[in-house]
Amino acid sequence: MGAGIGGLTAALACLRRGIDVEVFEQAPAFAEVGAGVQISANGSRVLLALGLEPALQPLWVEPAGKEIRLWNTGETWKLFDLGVVSRERYGAPYFMIHRADLHRALVDAVTALKADAVRLNSRYLKFEQDETGVQITLQDGARSRGDVLIGADGVHSQIRSQLAGADRAHFTGCVAWRGLIHASLLPSKFSRPVGTNWVGSGGHVVTYPVRGLESFNFVGIVERDDWQVESWTERGTHDECAADFEGWHPDIHEIIRNIDVPYKWALLGRQPLTRWSFGRVTLLGDAAHPTLPTLAQGANMAIEDGAVLAQCLSENADFPQALSRYESLRIGRTTKLVNGALDNSKRFHNPALADAVGAKRYVENEWREDKVKQRYDWIFEYDALRADAMPRMPAVSAAI
Repeated sequence: MGAGIGGLTAALACLRRGIDVEVFEQAPAFAEVGAGVQISANGSRVLLALGLEPALQPLWVEPAGKEIRLWNTGETWKLFDLGVVSRERYGAPYFMIHRADLHRALVDAVTALKADAVRLNSRYLKFEQDETGVQITLQDGARSRGDVLIGADGVHSQIRSQLAGADRAHFTGCVAWRGLIHASLLPSKFSRPVGTNWVGSGGHVVTYPVRGLESFNFVGIVERDDWQVESWTERGTHDECAADFEGWHPDIHEIIRNIDVPYKWALLGRQPLTRWSFGRVTLLGDAAHPTLPTLAQGANMAIEDGAVLAQCLSENADFPQALSRYESLRIGRTTKLVNGALDNSKRFHNPALADAVGAKRYVENEWREDKVKQRYDWIFEYDALRADAMPRMPAVSAAI
């Protein structure tokens, strides 16, 4: 269930292994929702292995590197090199792309292999499973039966609720803003192929170009407690967004002024599940391990999930065992990533960043080369195509 990035990656990986799929999507049509996503080597090696490079490469921006900038002065530090370095060190590119472009490429690849694989306007109601299969019922009364059910229905997953009980989301105290800006509206200095993390006490901003430098992506996260709607389609105003970043560098405000439509959503946290496969039913992507965006790994985790799931299903005809195997290969890594994103949000918003002297000392300590390598190498080096050979991590988490 669900035709997002994770669900479509899983469908494509399964189809390429000869496994039949049906993808049920509640939306009546695909729309250009979302903004930019960052695909690091651990995600891109899967997408390239699935044959998507010709469709994606003309639309992605492969950055030369990432940098840290101080919220008010704009002082800049290099975070890490990318571009050629990513390919040499991790064996795959790091790229930035509009979510809609990645999504379209996945839809096209899936439907090229099975024209009627994706069923739109199919809102999930419930499932029932027995020893021979799983039956789903849609809200219009239609039913469908298969060998397994994959819940790729996002952060508000109804399948997760049926499997593991009502979700216990908690407000993180942060509100996120996002938007796209046409590059022609900004000075040429914004068109550099670089991802930038602006850090400050109580907030941070991530900016980078997409669509071959044609557009510019903005995500700003600020600590506030008066907005708790978790929706990517809730519109805000330019004035409210600007007010949340009062006192920030003029570059930030130039970006905000030129955002097409500013959207805002509350960041809610959830305890990672200690189990997400039950018999013939399992979860994938945000339905299994929703995460904060501060490691830029939400899409990458879903892409990894899809590759590992397809491998497990192709290697074991005992479907409950295959899903249990998939969970065992993924749960430790995804739990560590969810917790790592929480840690990074504290790092990006540290009170030491409030003044230039404290900020310089903090940045030069927290983003030293050895610490950056320790923080990111294990993420980018992971190869979902060889999940059995990857180091296994314990799934340490509080019970839900």
